Amino acid sequence: MIFTAATMKDIAKRTGLGLATISSYFNGGNVREKNRIKIEEAIEELHYEVNEVARGLKTNATKTIGVVIPELNNVFCSEIITGMEDILRSHGYATIICDCRTDRTLEKEAVDFLTRKRVDGIVNMPVDITGSHLTEFQDKGRPVVLIDRKIQGMECDSVLVDNQKAAHDAVELLLKNGHRNIGIVCGPRDVFTARERMKGYYAAHEETGIAVRESLIYHGDYTIQSGARALETLVDRNKDMTAVFVTNYEMTMGAVIGLNELGISIPGQMSVIGFDNLQFARACSPKLTIVSQPTQEIGREVARILLKHLEDGETAITTEKLQTEMIMGRSVVKYGGIYE
Repeated sequence: MIFTAATMKDIAKRTGLGLATISSYFNGGNVREKNRIKIEEAIEELHYEVNEVARGLKTNATKTIGVVIPELNNVFCSEIITGMEDILRSHGYATIICDCRTDRTLEKEAVDFLTRKRVDGIVNMPVDITGSHLTEFQDKGRPVVLIDRKIQGMECDSVLVDNQKAAHDAVELLLKNGHRNIGIVCGPRDVFTARERMKGYYAAHEETGIAVRESLIYHGDYTIQSGARALETLVDRNKDMTAVFVTNYEMTMGAVIGLNELGISIPGQMSVIGFDNLQFARACSPKLTIVSQPTQEIGREVARILLKHLEDGETAITTEKLQTEMIMGRSVVKYGGIYE
């Protein structure tokens, strides 16, 4: 026996609805609730399967979003992706996630792959600060949304926290608790967020009238290993250092490991403020003070911006639509680890 695949006409016949209504449903348009129920019941009864390839060729839309991030095991990235996917999935979009291992060549290859896959939009936490890896995709009139970082001179949306104020508030808290020799473990010099956090570190010192020693600054690479190396180096250089501010989650973990291996107690001998992941902060004993970023809100905002472009027809940035920068809130959550 030969079975024929169901068609939209079969669904129209089963439901008594017009093809225009059926088509609107499949393309994410507005359909009355009672009609939506009829269509979905018919889809299930007829075992109807959407030919996504054919629909993509016809509509020039694949209902997929490409995501390119530096490290898949980065907690900050994964939490943002979760918040973003929840919204996109509810609008019928799937995501293709690429981990570029913090490598510019792999990042370019990932974007080229997603371009060939004809994704409708790309979300990127960029490693290449020139933005050249995104040029071809943007030239096709498709939206790009950056997370956590900005690219100078590139016209696209970006969603990030107020990194300068977050760092300022963290260092200010340490200064108010009597610390005068505060180390910082920051990200690479060429990363936008790392530069913003360094500005906050300097600003807090300047307001207090305390000069910053270069020996108290360490630029890591956002890995656990660099966090551990940072603490070893900072402690070796600065015998009078009593506190340290670590500016990302993985390096915070590494810093705690480094202090433990050096036999330095927190906060008895060293006060620590870390970045991201409240669960890790609470798991430490004593509990760490942490700068918390609203990752779920960032993810939802990224999805909202993408959907505005894709569903409102704003698929290209024009001279009238210059960069939209969404600054999200942040908070310093005080669990412990500070001299009182």
